[in-house]
Amino acid sequence: MTIHILLTGASRGIGAAIAGVLAGDDVRLARQSTREHLAADFADPAAPADLWQRALDQLDGRIDVLVNNAGVFEASPLDAGHDEWVAAWERTMRINLTASAELCRLAVRHWQERGAGGRIVNVASRAAYRGDSPAHWHYAASKAGMVGMTKSIARGYAKDGVLAFAICPGFTMTGMAEDYLESRGGDKLLADIPLGRVADPAEVAAIARFCALEAPASMTGAVLDVNGASYVR
Repeated sequence: MTIHILLTGASRGIGAAIAGVLAGDDVRLARQSTREHLAADFADPAAPADLWQRALDQLDGRIDVLVNNAGVFEASPLDAGHDEWVAAWERTMRINLTASAELCRLAVRHWQERGAGGRIVNVASRAAYRGDSPAHWHYAASKAGMVGMTKSIARGYAKDGVLAFAICPGFTMTGMAEDYLESRGGDKLLADIPLGRVADPAEVAAIARFCALEAPASMTGAVLDVNGASYVR
């Protein structure tokens, strides 16, 4: 049977790499980004539900796997104006956590109504466990929320055949990571990674593909680290 997959944040970096490894004769892929494919801006509260419906239409009314990869990584200094800081917090939560939560809910309900199982793969971050810089409280909190949500889904709906996995990359060589590495001193930051380099998007994509298509059911609820041993739990 052909697997129908909705992937968010598919335009570049990890998302583009995931799209590449999922492409094949046995997969039909609905790709979301902000400007192409199934365009959606998750800063808009109406976007997740609208995207879900358009993806269903594109995939003939059936989605088997949801991969939540869309997210932002935007600095918000502690000494910013109060309203500015709160707005940045709410924007990051809306895009990184609330939009993914809405899509997870729609996916679970879709599978319950169909009487069929499905899979959720949430791309979180090492920051969920290790935290992040003083300018990125909101990012770390959003990714920790994603991990907690994934575990809750796994525990709550395994009986319905719904499997949920979270992936927690450390620094990955995307545009976001390159800018951050440069801003934090580059080589000094790399010294904190025993492997001696940041992850390649293809490495994260390989794990996402495994979770989406191959991971055994008993792995549901697993959180998989991809951080070069920079944070070992």
